[in-house]
Amino acid sequence: MLREEIQAWLGEDWKALEASLAASLRSDIALLDATNASLLSQGGKRIRPILALLSARACAPDGKATQDSVRFAAAVEMLHNATLLHDDVADGSAERRGHPTVMRLLGPAASVLIGDFWLVRCMDTVLSAPERGNAVLRVFSKTLADLAEGEMLQMEKAGLGDTTEAEYMRIIYAKTASMFETACVSGAMSVDAPAGWVDALREYARCLGLAFQIRDDILDYDGGQALGKPTGVDLREKKITLPLLGALLQVDDACGREIRRMVREIDGYPEYCAQIREFVLARDGIAYAAARADELTGQAVKALAPLPRSEARDRLEAAALAAAARKA
Repeated sequence: MLREEIQAWLGEDWKALEASLAASLRSDIALLDATNASLLSQGGKRIRPILALLSARACAPDGKATQDSVRFAAAVEMLHNATLLHDDVADGSAERRGHPTVMRLLGPAASVLIGDFWLVRCMDTVLSAPERGNAVLRVFSKTLADLAEGEMLQMEKAGLGDTTEAEYMRIIYAKTASMFETACVSGAMSVDAPAGWVDALREYARCLGLAFQIRDDILDYDGGQALGKPTGVDLREKKITLPLLGALLQVDDACGREIRRMVREIDGYPEYCAQIREFVLARDGIAYAAARADELTGQAVKALAPLPRSEARDRLEAAALAAAARKA
């Protein structure tokens, strides 16, 4: 799913989305306004608003998105970027998408404050929908709670080094898939989709979001440079992700305990990073994670079955398949 091609197909809806983002984030504080404009110009993949608009079109009787569809698509992009501004402070990130972060340029306080600004404007945008805003706001607020819980669980597990696969799946649902759900569900709600279609898109988004994050975690072991993210970042943050969990299934308990100890102590022994990566590669941890991502991709495509056939639905299927095959 080439971003430029899908944006061209969305046409006026995409132009309205960009206009909504610019208008919502405008400020008479020169530093804030300039920073917001710079962040918008950096773009990113805009996956979440694309999913919102495609979901709206797939559910609309006439195949057309509404003004509320554009509002909610803009809001989910603002929510996503607000979390990134906050994450950069939590992670001490100096670069994102090939650009210096706000934290690096203006400091952590500014990054938090600008993230808060984007979050408030996100909520204002949702509530500007006269008939659907209150109901959709509950969808957004659930995702905010999920994000906080996911971050705290990940932090807790990084200290203990005892992450299980079930806990890993909960973390990536909370940190990634939940926001994919918000995009698709709010898009469906923007055109008053039947409850069954909303549920179908919720399941599609859950599976897609999980597969998307697993692929990202694979790239951290094998090919993360293509994302502008050096290989091994997750390990240095003591995150035990699915490739490592898959590799651990191939060894006895004593070996597993030793690997987990190395993860816990990796900040004091940076050479452990390369050793653990070799452990994962040698024991097919990447293949294990890739198989799980492929399984979830198939579930995502299958979940769309209740929706009527349309070009928008076909593009949602293509989006899932593209996520499964992503190398960057």
